[in-house]
Amino acid sequence: MRFVDEFHDPVLARKLANRIQRASKKPTRLMEFCGGHTHAILRYGIRDLLPPTVTMSSGPGCPVCVTSPGDIDRAIRAAQTQEAIVATYGDLVRVPGSRDSLERARARGSDVRVIYSALDALSIAEQHPGSQIVLLGIGFETTAPTVAASILEARRRGLKNYRVLSLLKLTPPVMRALLASGETRIDGIVCPGHVSVVIGTLPYDFIPRDFGVGCAVSGFEPLDILRAIDVLVQQVESGTPAVANAYPRAVAANGNRTARSLIEEVFEPCDAAWRGIGVVPGSGLAIRPEFAAFDASAVLGFGVEDAGEPAGCRCGDVLRGSLTPSECSLYGTGCTPEHPVGPCMVSQEGACAAHYAYGAGS
Repeated sequence: MRFVDEFHDPVLARKLANRIQRASKKPTRLMEFCGGHTHAILRYGIRDLLPPTVTMSSGPGCPVCVTSPGDIDRAIRAAQTQEAIVATYGDLVRVPGSRDSLERARARGSDVRVIYSALDALSIAEQHPGSQIVLLGIGFETTAPTVAASILEARRRGLKNYRVLSLLKLTPPVMRALLASGETRIDGIVCPGHVSVVIGTLPYDFIPRDFGVGCAVSGFEPLDILRAIDVLVQQVESGTPAVANAYPRAVAANGNRTARSLIEEVFEPCDAAWRGIGVVPGSGLAIRPEFAAFDASAVLGFGVEDAGEPAGCRCGDVLRGSLTPSECSLYGTGCTPEHPVGPCMVSQEGACAAHYAYGAGS
């Protein structure tokens, strides 16, 4: 491990690891919800610091990975619409739908452009007034405020050719769905730091209350993650599940009210399809009727469609925490970063990509 600053202090890391090892007696399965946490855990060798009683598993916290094949198909249909320009973040271009990808659609002549912010899509709309610009709005509560702001800004500028295909997801509802399914034993959840900056810690209160499972909000530095794991182990051993904030320098109980207000002004909760999980009630964000002119689904008529997974892909099982990447028969052979079959190998936050990059066997 390489520690380079106050958040990477090897002495404190070892103290925390020793504390966890001394405290942990019961078999404890923790899920790190966020793909960014998975990458950090593997990059810094955090698993090697934990006792054999503590097992870490990846969750569905990769927005590209959980975008359903049917939603990818809708994005491809948008790209194939006459005079349409689709603006998307880079990872989504290579993610497979039921039979195709945006990358292959672009190779056939569709205008698909990689952007770095929603404001880039607004610029494209201004530069191409004769085209329909469709922003693929993906992400969790972290990116939803910027997508909402882009719609408000498009209205302010009077842009008539700017649309958003909202594929945005909400974190707490899918956590509830995973816990309610009982498919995988979860003794504690490492909650996503960036999402929690927006929503705060209060939305997680149902986790210990309804399911008797503890959770801890964590940042993405090694010591942040170790502190969160330490808290969760202490909760498991004492039998006192609770919501803990191990990221107080960035997260408040009520989150960021300005960001939440933007989301609430432009969006309303809706049912959403998650790859490998299915339709989760109230887990998506739909554009409110008063902003229907900016809703690609309403303007271009893109309904929700069922679609299957690529043959042999087990990304859905990985996203639910019921399978490790190396347990998939395609991992590392038929599915690699150069030739990915599923989104978990495509995305920079994907669990399969993380395991492959850092040589993790399980």
